[in-house]
Amino acid sequence: MDLALAATVFVTIFVVELPDKTFIATLVLATRYRPLLVWIGVAAAFLVQTVVAVLFGGLISRLPETPVHIAVAVLFLIAGILLIRGAGKADSEEAAVEEEFAAKAAADAPGWHAVSTSFLVLFLAEWGDLSQLATAGFVARGGQPLSVAIGAFLALALVSALGAVIGRALLKRLRLAVIRRIGGGICLFFAFLLTLDLLGVSVPSWLPV
Repeated sequence: MDLALAATVFVTIFVVELPDKTFIATLVLATRYRPLLVWIGVAAAFLVQTVVAVLFGGLISRLPETPVHIAVAVLFLIAGILLIRGAGKADSEEAAVEEEFAAKAAADAPGWHAVSTSFLVLFLAEWGDLSQLATAGFVARGGQPLSVAIGAFLALALVSALGAVIGRALLKRLRLAVIRRIGGGICLFFAFLLTLDLLGVSVPSWLPV
């Protein structure tokens, strides 16, 4: 297992997912159901999504190397641009996203019904998400599916735990717009490094890109 890669994936996925609508969805669900049950359902959905993203990245990695590396660089470039462009509207979108997911959650759900509801809400919301695409990109670029999977899932599990337990208090201290800009900057940084690598410029060996 490559600890440096796992740590890089963890940080990247964490800052990409924290200002995402799935964090707000977890927060809303935790106001309806027991936070632990919500976290179990959401974490299970993230686990399935991570496995799917890693498998997809593994399939892409079988294609010719140079086109794959170009595609991954473009993916990080687009992700960075989308995060930064959307930063200005992040705070204003928060209320709309809360209302959207509140409508999807029942007023009350006992036991495992809360788990299954949380699982389905997040599972359906996460398809094509930036964090899922980034996870696939890490695998496609450098292999190491186990390291990528562990780093990505731990980041997603932590984000969902924060949303379920202290989501509201966290949003009072951290602006979603700032977090999105940080996530966008990290994605653009990786796009830049991958472009340098494609041009034959060596990058530091400790950067697993």
